[in-house]
Amino acid sequence: MPAPPITAVILCGGSGTRLWPLSRKSFPKQFVPLIGGKSLLQLTLDRVSGLGQRVMVVAAESHRFMVADNMQGLSCPAQTILEPTGRNTAAAMALAALLAEQQGQADGLMLFCPADHHIPDAAAFGDTVKQGVAAAEGGAIVTFGISPSFPSTAYGYIQQGPKRPDGALAVQSFIEKPQADRAQALLLQGDVLWNAGIFLCRASVLLQALEAHAPDILSACRAALPASAIAAAEHAPQSTQDQHWLRPLAEPFNACRSESIDYAVLEHHANIAVVPYFGAWSDVGSWNAVAELSPADSDGNRLEGQAVSLGASNTFVHAPHRPVVALGTKDLLIIDTPDAVLVAHRDSAEMVKEVVARLEKQDIAQAIIHRKVARPWGWYDSIDLGERFQVKRIGVKPGASLSLQKHHHRAEHWIVVKGTAEVTRGTEVFLLSENQSTYIPIGELHRLHNPGKMELEMIEVQSGSYLGEDDIVRFEDLYSRMS
Repeated sequence: MPAPPITAVILCGGSGTRLWPLSRKSFPKQFVPLIGGKSLLQLTLDRVSGLGQRVMVVAAESHRFMVADNMQGLSCPAQTILEPTGRNTAAAMALAALLAEQQGQADGLMLFCPADHHIPDAAAFGDTVKQGVAAAEGGAIVTFGISPSFPSTAYGYIQQGPKRPDGALAVQSFIEKPQADRAQALLLQGDVLWNAGIFLCRASVLLQALEAHAPDILSACRAALPASAIAAAEHAPQSTQDQHWLRPLAEPFNACRSESIDYAVLEHHANIAVVPYFGAWSDVGSWNAVAELSPADSDGNRLEGQAVSLGASNTFVHAPHRPVVALGTKDLLIIDTPDAVLVAHRDSAEMVKEVVARLEKQDIAQAIIHRKVARPWGWYDSIDLGERFQVKRIGVKPGASLSLQKHHHRAEHWIVVKGTAEVTRGTEVFLLSENQSTYIPIGELHRLHNPGKMELEMIEVQSGSYLGEDDIVRFEDLYSRMS
């Protein structure tokens, strides 16, 4: 008998602060191309797209264009729910289940997966999910636990109970992230699994569990996702950029409390089952975890990019942009990016998020944003900045356009270095080829478009009394960002 179709729900929230400075709030780790040139979100989509009939992604409104880029080429139908603010996994899962209910699929199975885990063996993962289908169809909320390989203090644990008639295991208890001695004792027990935050259940079962244990969260999400919003999203014109985006109403959703599904439901619900996963798994939750993804040399060093070591041991160096030398170092993590560098002892990897909080409190921009910023039309990289001037490298995707706009306080000089640019300047429309340039005066209406089939790259020199990104008045925009 064929396995029932499963809706895979990718939970794409999280700020990724533990992988700073590579991952930042404006570009979290799930979007960073960490493994084989692919992001963790892309790898997750690849892994789950073969399991079911469709995919849902629950993500932040501010990350919508990065989600869309990662979902290009997906072979099954997909829809993205855009949260106006992050409210943790209970609310995110409630939105997805409510959407399934309103679309007539309340009894369908839903597989909830974090977007930022690395599971290299997709076939083994798929087989494990299938082992939980009978329990989920029977009304259980099935969680998938990872067979622990060391006494980690970074994960919660699941204590297994006896085997159930449906083939899964009962859950005896959930255990909070333990201290080191407690983690060692748990590992020696032999009956515990790491809590991976991956769940399988019917949409109706999750909604009933929320009604029983977290009715306020469910009520807020119902108010934020009325049937009229579903209908509007499903009948959006095919020419709009929002055709696969569904936006909950901000006011009721923002009033929802922030709680994980573990605290809100699982620790109180009676019918919970667990299926162990014995394959390779990483939540890529620290620089130590990232380091483990690279092979070590004879001295235990793991070197990426242009990294060089001499007399070093057990040192990880991430150096994609320039030579970085680890000389006589031991047990260090060295992460180099164009605008920030992290040097940490490996024992302090879990403290990186505290560093980010301190930088943010000091209003240091690098705590939140990268020098290179993703945009729906491409990207820009701020390569130099001084009094009354700024220099950017700009990349525009084939066929993409920036908004028709003007600036009150700055002029711009554009120099094409690769590809062809179609420039609108006032009433003029003209083409620029490589090594050609133009000037956009203060207050002039303008637009940049890439009419070609290769990426357009250009240098922009801004000059004026104010150079902030909020000095943009948009008149036309393909991405619904009108002023």
